[in-house]
Amino acid sequence: MALHLIKLSVGTTCVEDLEAWHRDPRAQGPDGLPRHVTRMRPRRATELLGGGGSIYWVIQGLVQCRQRIARLDEVTGDDGIRRCAIVLEPDLIRTSTAQRRPFQGWRYLEARDAPPDLGRARAHEQSLPPALSAALAEIGVI
Repeated sequence: MALHLIKLSVGTTCVEDLEAWHRDPRAQGPDGLPRHVTRMRPRRATELLGGGGSIYWVIQGLVQCRQRIARLDEVTGDDGIRRCAIVLEPDLIRTSTAQRRPFQGWRYLEARDAPPDLGRARAHEQSLPPALSAALAEIGVI
């Protein structure tokens, strides 16, 4: 069973904002893949990479999409501190919305707790405003 990460996407208001950020050269590594640099390297890296792990993005208090994790790279900042770059596949996969309270950093997310993918047939749901998605998720409709 896959192990995933869950992370707040700070400063984004919708999935399209996250897509735009990942197209920005500042968010990409030398290979052109988007990456998220974090202070801590996941200790359960083997489970994340071996089982097809993803990072689930929380946007405006809702899990709305995920990205597959390609690899974990060690990077050293200008300050000389070693960090971990979570290298991501470029495609964002929309998921059913699920409410999440704010938290710092990233957390592990077991596959059984991850929201399901929407699939192509339900892609129109991407256009729901975050407030409406939150209200529908709260009453269990989506």
